[in-house]
Amino acid sequence: MTTMTDSSVREFKMPDVGEGLTEAEILKWYVQPGDTVTDGQVVCEVETAKAAVELPIPYDGVVRELHFPEGTTVDVGTSIIAVAVGDGAAAAAEPVQEAVAEEPKPEGRQPVLVGYGVSTSSTKRRPRKGAEAPAAAQTPSAAIQAELNGHGPAAPAAPAAPAAPVTGDRPLAKPPVRKLAKDLGVDLATVVPSGPDGIITREDVHAAVAAPEPAQTAAPRSEPAAPAPSPSAPTSYDTARETRIPVKGVRKATAAAMVGSAFTAPHVTEFVTVDVTRTMKLVEELKQDKEYTGLRVNPLLLIAKALLVAIKRNPDINASWDEAAQEIVVKHYVNLGIAAATPRGLIVPNIKDAHAQTLPQLAGSLGELVSTAREGKTSPAAMQGGTVTITNVGVFGVDTGTPILNPGESAILAVGAIKLQPWVHKGKVKPRQVTTLALSFDHRLVDGELGSKVLADVAAVLEQPKRLISWA
Repeated sequence: MTTMTDSSVREFKMPDVGEGLTEAEILKWYVQPGDTVTDGQVVCEVETAKAAVELPIPYDGVVRELHFPEGTTVDVGTSIIAVAVGDGAAAAAEPVQEAVAEEPKPEGRQPVLVGYGVSTSSTKRRPRKGAEAPAAAQTPSAAIQAELNGHGPAAPAAPAAPAAPVTGDRPLAKPPVRKLAKDLGVDLATVVPSGPDGIITREDVHAAVAAPEPAQTAAPRSEPAAPAPSPSAPTSYDTARETRIPVKGVRKATAAAMVGSAFTAPHVTEFVTVDVTRTMKLVEELKQDKEYTGLRVNPLLLIAKALLVAIKRNPDINASWDEAAQEIVVKHYVNLGIAAATPRGLIVPNIKDAHAQTLPQLAGSLGELVSTAREGKTSPAAMQGGTVTITNVGVFGVDTGTPILNPGESAILAVGAIKLQPWVHKGKVKPRQVTTLALSFDHRLVDGELGSKVLADVAAVLEQPKRLISWA
């Protein structure tokens, strides 16, 4: 392989694509070592705890090395790909050792702009869950490094440099550094601090991970050690009858958020069944209106508008609970969340300042939100800052449900299936379009009267859509 100077190689680090997220999983590489890349070209797709996003490379050159294979979770700020630029690009075009399995390069990919707010710290790859060290002398990070370099189990390493003396006092480190050490399995008492006044930095933690531990003395042959139990052994796992799916990325974040919400905010759910025949007629009329040509017009559009009108009439419902300050924060804007089921799990993007949009504008925003979610291109920013949410369980033929609040929000409206049912209308039983609405709210800041008023107003608008004019 041709030798290149360090100045001709640029290391592209995992950016913070989600406003404070600390890691992302590499889902797919779109380039291989030896490929030519240009500024803005998408080189890989990654999944954070919020969404899947594509990463464009910020310079021209030739791919020299992919540092991690697909499926690896990498810390923000870690270099994931090396690209030879300038004079080194020609040398890098020669055959190099590939870091991942060869896959066809997809055609027609378009660059998607994302942020590049990365930290400057140098990090190491975290050991995979369930991985076992091949020998007592090999640390998890050493085993992974050997795997990445294409070698077998690492040989026993030399003793590490002496650790900082343990004085009995709690090691000095900021909360993010403590969390990092906990995630990496590092005992802060053994880390040599390099920060001012003996404070342990992120670099110190990563250095402790990179440093191999001293080899342990093997047990005498006359006293063989009992085999260590394997708690992760799938003793009852029948691959022909069971399938195990790792919970990570969006699914893992959703599960944690829902558990936190369910056991933090005291939920109350109220229901109302309403005749929406007039609303369904209005939907059909709007579809024929030239002003709505090319826009997505459906019952959800008018349901969203009805909820916005109800919030305008009852603004205290649009609030959040500040636990630290013990205050209720009433929002004077509505970021309307729409729950969307995607192959990667449930996400809740929201329409910013939905309260200020006209009906055609709201139709355009809903159409864009749904299309983006289906394509898996929803950005992390689009899922932050929501105030209230709508979940349309009716598309699955479900009558209604008791939805769990999106964390940080005070209310969520579930919309059931709209069905033709017998209904008393003007004193006679007639077939009418009927649906059931369910409103869950946080009882710490929304009492029964306020929640009932909001739900009743939504139902009233859907029963008599002309209220959109008189109440708006």
